Amino acid sequence: MLSVARRYLRQAIWAIAGLVIFTSVNAQEPSNRIVYIAGSGNTALDQHVQVLLEERLGNNVTLMAIADEQIPMVEGTPVVSIGPSAFSRVRQANRSVPILAMLVEKSFIDGFAEIAPGQISGIFYDVPLLRQALTGKAILPHANTIAILATTNSVELYEPLIDQLPDHGMSARVFVVDNDEDLIPSLVRALGYGDFLLAAPDNAVYNPRTIKHILLTAYRRNKIVIGPSQAYVKAGALASSYAPFPAMADQGAEFIEQFLATGKFPDPAYSPVFRVEVNNQVARSLNIPVPDRDHINQFVQDQLMGKGGPTGE
Repeated sequence: MLSVARRYLRQAIWAIAGLVIFTSVNAQEPSNRIVYIAGSGNTALDQHVQVLLEERLGNNVTLMAIADEQIPMVEGTPVVSIGPSAFSRVRQANRSVPILAMLVEKSFIDGFAEIAPGQISGIFYDVPLLRQALTGKAILPHANTIAILATTNSVELYEPLIDQLPDHGMSARVFVVDNDEDLIPSLVRALGYGDFLLAAPDNAVYNPRTIKHILLTAYRRNKIVIGPSQAYVKAGALASSYAPFPAMADQGAEFIEQFLATGKFPDPAYSPVFRVEVNNQVARSLNIPVPDRDHINQFVQDQLMGKGGPTGE
């Protein structure tokens, strides 16, 4: 009992010491040159993002890790949150603190940014659906039809894409999956319709429980899956565009500098730079010749700029 009491006493002393140091630094340093950073809990990821930001911000800005119990005391100083969980912790602990959310999806942060424009912003981790669709078109030039799986609640997310595709010589159809029993039958119908399956960051459809069945069913029917991330390519999707970490850090540093200069963040935005990840083993297994990544990137960029392809020829 005595050793347990001593352990709790030591923890309390360290917590108080941390708060004293935090408060002291907060009071002594100019608040507009300090930025706090709330980690995801993945130490390697958090350190990687912090190092990238520090390299870009230089000596003009000090990035300081912040503990959950310190967040309520922050006044006016921005916090960079890494991942959706960190954003939620910061937001719930202090509704007035400015937050730049890194590694979050557009659908997650947009609503918060609309409520608090200039105070909440983010760098999107996901990729625009049109860019993913054009990645598939670059690999399968003959592709005209795209199959999409969605739930009743998520189907509206694809309406902008469906409206954009005719400009690029393609069309899409959504197949609704509202429960486990719907998944494989809807997937089979989708694969029968589309030249490829476009996988979006829709956790209700694509998750660790379902992804193996989706990829295997597509593979057995000689159909490819495009998107939504590098992790899915490693799992068996043929290809995906993705935003590289250095490019997201470039934009994150720009947003921080703008906040420090003006007191407001820009609106949330996608990375201006994208790369392509390809699973060459899947391509060989399906006997699909895949262009090199630079060619795919250039094709997508040309299409988005209105050059080449069906709309620019």
